[in-house]
Amino acid sequence: MASSMRSLFSDHGRYVESFRRFLSHSTEHQCMQEFMDKKLPGIIARLCKIPLEPYFNLCSHPVTVQAFAMKTKHRIGDTKSEIKILSIGGGAGEIDLQIVSKVQAQYPGVCINNEVVEPSAEQIAKYKELVAKTSNLENVKFAWHNETSSEYQRRMLEKKEVQKWDFIHMIQMLYYVKDIPATLKFFHSLLGTNAKILIIVVSGSSGWDKLWKKYGSRLPQDDLCLYVTSDDLTQMLDSLGLKYECYDFLSTLDISDCFTDGNETADLLWDFLTETCNFNATAPPDLKAELVKDLQEPEFSTKKEGKVLFNNNLSFIVIGA
Repeated sequence: MASSMRSLFSDHGRYVESFRRFLSHSTEHQCMQEFMDKKLPGIIARLCKIPLEPYFNLCSHPVTVQAFAMKTKHRIGDTKSEIKILSIGGGAGEIDLQIVSKVQAQYPGVCINNEVVEPSAEQIAKYKELVAKTSNLENVKFAWHNETSSEYQRRMLEKKEVQKWDFIHMIQMLYYVKDIPATLKFFHSLLGTNAKILIIVVSGSSGWDKLWKKYGSRLPQDDLCLYVTSDDLTQMLDSLGLKYECYDFLSTLDISDCFTDGNETADLLWDFLTETCNFNATAPPDLKAELVKDLQEPEFSTKKEGKVLFNNNLSFIVIGA
């Protein structure tokens, strides 16, 4: 690896610019929207139900659930007065608000407490701007914490207060966590009854998996980012003994511009693909040539209507309490 190559994460402005270009050339958010429309309603169907069984099991003498419900003034199927959502790495809030909207549709009129853990003050500012111009959020309370997931975990453990949540989501952020199993175990401990964790990461069947395995050792290494796919996560979840379901959805990244010289979009997409700042200007010619060839191969991309579409498939992993 040439000494002049450096991690994209060493230049925050460049990273943000390349990430935005990635979003504009990929179907990432459309893929997430498809999941929200097709799968999320079923996943959150029981978040708000008041469980009678824990109380029922405390009875000292036989009694039917129906009789116990009458005695405690709960109706079977009653819902909670508030749903608590914790967003880890909420970014600028675009996907968070889609999730909030789905919860509102499922439980009209129920108050929602949406707390966000996000290390970027810039992203939090954009999130607040989005909330300010979004309608129908009257029953939603927002709170933002400018910290990493590890800092949040440390703060909660120091307070020795266990805050339970109905829904926790971690969208495209586990790449930036050093101890993923410990993080999964901690946040799973915060789940209330019927609660869920939603994790979104790149699929083990994606082009990213092949790219990282083949070229990761030749690209700048950075402690801030790990090469992690759904295959790695499901192995960790199995080791932790946690129950989960995994759904894969198709997504693509149009990298056609990467094969045209003197193109700003190409420069930014190359940076994002390789996690290298100014890859085109600093990469050894042989490395660039190999990548140009490989990224057009079927294991990485498909060709359609003159475009080269990199496999950006996503996995949506749902963990139960």
